[in-house]
Amino acid sequence: MPELGYPADALAPIISTETINLHYGKHLQTYVDNLNRLVTGSEFEGKSLEEIAAKATGPLGNNAGQVVNHTLYFKQLSPDGKNTSPSASLKAKIDSAFGSMEGLREKLSEAATGLFGSGWAWLAMDENGNLSIHQMQNADNPLRHGLKPLLTIDVWEHAYYLDYQNRRADHVKAIWDIIDWDVVSALAEK
Repeated sequence: MPELGYPADALAPIISTETINLHYGKHLQTYVDNLNRLVTGSEFEGKSLEEIAAKATGPLGNNAGQVVNHTLYFKQLSPDGKNTSPSASLKAKIDSAFGSMEGLREKLSEAATGLFGSGWAWLAMDENGNLSIHQMQNADNPLRHGLKPLLTIDVWEHAYYLDYQNRRADHVKAIWDIIDWDVVSALAEK
């Protein structure tokens, strides 16, 4: 189980303690437990989580994908997120791809609010450093498409329904205030 990195109440009121306890403590824990059970004795036993998430299919691939997705999601959130900004090199890439930070925010938010059903909106980077936005359902993630995941917005109902009910757009708007750009920038530099 990845470490949360902040107290369960640290993201309130944007994400409540109850949502963290359910989303991190129950949903992610179940994905981790299922992954550990399913990988035992499989061809992926001993492989990295990223490799399993990129290549495995079926229940093993779904659980590995959800562990990767949720690990990044919780890692990129911080009660001090609004006090950070992207590194100069990531900011230059954002400006090139989306015109501005506001352009990125608008396009990624549109992807998150416009995704039909459950899934993720992603900011990803290709091997040449080009940025792109993707809507991905269920446990899909950029690794499965040869891309590096940098930033994600979780739009599964368990990520926001206790706090926002059916107001997904309000959740998406609020999440930007707790993004830790130091984490996102470090991923872009790797």
